[in-house]
Amino acid sequence: MAVAERRRTEVAADERAVLTRLSRLDRFLPLWIALAMGAGLVLGSLVPSLNDWLGKLQVGTVSLPIAAGLLLMMYPVLAKVRYEDLGRMSDDGVSNGRFFGGSLFLSWVVGPALMFALAWIFLAGEPAYRTGVIIVGLARCIAMVLVWNDIALGDRERAAILVVFNALFQVAAYSLLGYFYLTVLPGWLGFDTQGFEVGIWEVARTVLIFLGIPLAAGYLTRRVGIRRRGRDWYEQQFIPRIAPITLYGLLFTIVLLFAIQGDEITSQPLDVALIALPLLAYFALMWTAGFAAGRLMRFPYPQTASLSFTVASNDFELAIAVAVGVFGAVSGQALAGVVGPLIEVPVLVALVYLALWLRRRLTWRGGPAGEVAVSQVTTSLRAQRKVQMAPPITPPASGPSR
Repeated sequence: MAVAERRRTEVAADERAVLTRLSRLDRFLPLWIALAMGAGLVLGSLVPSLNDWLGKLQVGTVSLPIAAGLLLMMYPVLAKVRYEDLGRMSDDGVSNGRFFGGSLFLSWVVGPALMFALAWIFLAGEPAYRTGVIIVGLARCIAMVLVWNDIALGDRERAAILVVFNALFQVAAYSLLGYFYLTVLPGWLGFDTQGFEVGIWEVARTVLIFLGIPLAAGYLTRRVGIRRRGRDWYEQQFIPRIAPITLYGLLFTIVLLFAIQGDEITSQPLDVALIALPLLAYFALMWTAGFAAGRLMRFPYPQTASLSFTVASNDFELAIAVAVGVFGAVSGQALAGVVGPLIEVPVLVALVYLALWLRRRLTWRGGPAGEVAVSQVTTSLRAQRKVQMAPPITPPASGPSR
């Protein structure tokens, strides 16, 4: 009874500490985004010629100031990714094949298909918003998912490996998936795209610029930084210094997007709510699918939590970059991309609370923390290493025989 009571107390303390585990910037991210939206609307009304000025600095469909904000937004995220962990697999009694296979299937097969269906259900008559929402559903999260996983007490090692894989896989697969779901599949199903089709090269070019460039810069930064100063310095000192750049780049981009779209937004204020409907359904359904899959495969709680949050989180930075790069900053697709983080952050914070509540309420293999199932093999291996590393015991020298 005493042990059970102590566990309930510890879990309750974990739930109370959810928000305290988030940095101040992350904790109030929806507020910062809302303020940036408001600032953009005010700026657009005060400077009506802003759109013309940005158009003079435009290359293709992207204004150079917006492009700078997008690249700054992506770089710290990709400098955080632990590329060196890609080949490391945990030997703790949980099947890596089932865990990674289930996560990748839900993330890259179920997720995009679900968002495609929701977008056509809720936004059938809004082709621009529908396309923007589908673009959000194609981008797997490679940043904030680590935050959600940590505060939900998930498996940090496996989540990090999934992030590395998703970051690398997106470079190759995102443009193909975008072309398939925006052009090929609607044609097969006979849906009226109302002219909103996209070529594979348009998406690929944008991904190569706004994901490829910061990915290369982030990888080189991490490799050089760790080699010269060590991993502890890099993650404990360097990363915290550059991490806020992501938020600053995001907010700068949002201000400009809302400044040049101010007239359309203020004339149709319900559009944001309309875009939010498929996003809310998507995050809730994907998280539920991931959590249910973990339960069906009898994973301990840490692996179930990691599975649910990795499949439910999306890379809104990449989605915004692709929407702006392919369709332009004044497009409905760009607006849909911006609404993504406004909805995702508070929804996933609520899901963290739900996960910790289920951690206490449900029966888990190895207990609420998965301590038996997760650590039994590791503990055994550590014990073996200690035995192997222990110095040999030399018997005391015998005295001279008489």
